[in-house]
Amino acid sequence: MKQNKRSVAYFSMEYGLAPEMRIYAGGLGILAGDILKGARDQGFPLVGVGILWRQGYTKQVIDDEGRPVDCYPRNDYIYEHVEDTGVEVTVEVKEEEVSCRVWRLDKYDNAPLYLLDANVEGNSNRWITGQLYGWFEEERVAQEIVLGIGGVKALRELGLEPDIYHFNEGHAVLAVTEMIKEKVDRGKSFNEALKSTRDEIVFTTHTPVKQGNEVHAHKLLRYIGAYNHLTREQMKTIGGDPFNMTAAGLRVSRVSNGVSRLHAKTARRMWEDVDQRSEIKAITNGIHRKTWVDKDVRQGRDDVEEIWRTHRRLKKRLIDYVAREKGVEFDEEKLLIGFARRAVPYKRAGLIFSQEERIRPYLEEGRLQIVFSGKAHPLDDVGKGIITKLVRKSEEYPDAVTFLEDYGMETGKLLTQGSDVWLNNPRKPMEASGTSGMKAAMNGVLNLSVLDGWWPEACQHGENGWAIGSGYTGEGQDEHDANSLYDVLLNQVMPTYYEDKGKWKEMMAESVKSTYDQFSVKSLLKEYYRELYAY
Repeated sequence: MKQNKRSVAYFSMEYGLAPEMRIYAGGLGILAGDILKGARDQGFPLVGVGILWRQGYTKQVIDDEGRPVDCYPRNDYIYEHVEDTGVEVTVEVKEEEVSCRVWRLDKYDNAPLYLLDANVEGNSNRWITGQLYGWFEEERVAQEIVLGIGGVKALRELGLEPDIYHFNEGHAVLAVTEMIKEKVDRGKSFNEALKSTRDEIVFTTHTPVKQGNEVHAHKLLRYIGAYNHLTREQMKTIGGDPFNMTAAGLRVSRVSNGVSRLHAKTARRMWEDVDQRSEIKAITNGIHRKTWVDKDVRQGRDDVEEIWRTHRRLKKRLIDYVAREKGVEFDEEKLLIGFARRAVPYKRAGLIFSQEERIRPYLEEGRLQIVFSGKAHPLDDVGKGIITKLVRKSEEYPDAVTFLEDYGMETGKLLTQGSDVWLNNPRKPMEASGTSGMKAAMNGVLNLSVLDGWWPEACQHGENGWAIGSGYTGEGQDEHDANSLYDVLLNQVMPTYYEDKGKWKEMMAESVKSTYDQFSVKSLLKEYYRELYAY
């Protein structure tokens, strides 16, 4: 351990550490998992706090009619991967005591991760830690009581007294009620306890999407037990009325961060009316290279031909996977685009089909191949409709378009290593960061992306990838971006791939070189310690 570093407890609702540990849903959890791995690599005194989701996030498969269907198997095998600490803590949910066992997970070369689990004999509420982001509002608040209040209690029972409590999104913000309660029990006033607690907390805000920033009625919070002996007025001081989890995180922290330079600006505008909020700094996300970047790319990143040879192998591996899973035989010599995102409207998965007459000839001729993947939230019928439309396109162009179901870490790694081009076209400024693009870039997969999230910090148009549009955000943005997408793809990307392979290889090498250090989780953690943790 580096004793000059402050000790940190990192709270997150989800962690993406390995495909078999299905306790993650998407980018938020993948970031958290990468941070734990990076902390272990660097010897930083950081531990994670989370929940052991017995059923995990949805296992989403496509039925015979091309529609997403959710499955929730009991993943009891996950207990084989964790170690029982012997610690149990209790939280109060609807005036009932809920016992939570604390498990330790550190087998993936990660900093210790402590996971709370309500699947304990004698609990009437064993379901609380069943489904990640499942159920409805009451269950969500109960889960956040376990993560926040239970997480603080677990740290105490484990004998851990961190200097800093880092909340990754608003899910953990109820931890502040327990931290305040501890100080009030020792004789401080609420205001004194809040002030003192604020000095210990830092906060990361992510999505600009309204649905990603939870709001709860005080009546519900009190009924479920989230007040934790605080009063309504005290809870309003923390989170407002109604109680906004993100606003609360901004108020109870001494400093916050957005996850890219552009996102920090967006977040400052978005939360400018929140009184007494902390400063929102810009700290761009990073990835754990050992997890996401192929070993041969890491070792041969200064050799253009080695990058190309490795890419050919990785592309074949992806194509073979598609053949096994979907029965689709892609051509290794033809351009292959990867697109994998959460299925929500602002990601605009179907933008490339918005003027289909322009793209159809290339798909029918086989000069363009596209692999889509992604999941919709189980309760999001709009998102499921987006997936259904993509599946329909794969049926319309069976030799050129396919959709890989149940998107997860394994599929994500195959796509970000084996695609030729990584397509990203969210409606600006809705993309907070977009770490999948970083993974692709470091593997030599060329980004074709709107100037949103992390990409404006990296893009050298025509040198290490391409920009879609100019960052326009006004009326008609979809048409504007679609026109730019077609122009760049058909007049720059495809001609370079088919007619100037030398330049393509050089661009791949530049993609690796220009992103490898700047967007690593190693750099991210150093910036966390410099900008968030040190004072």
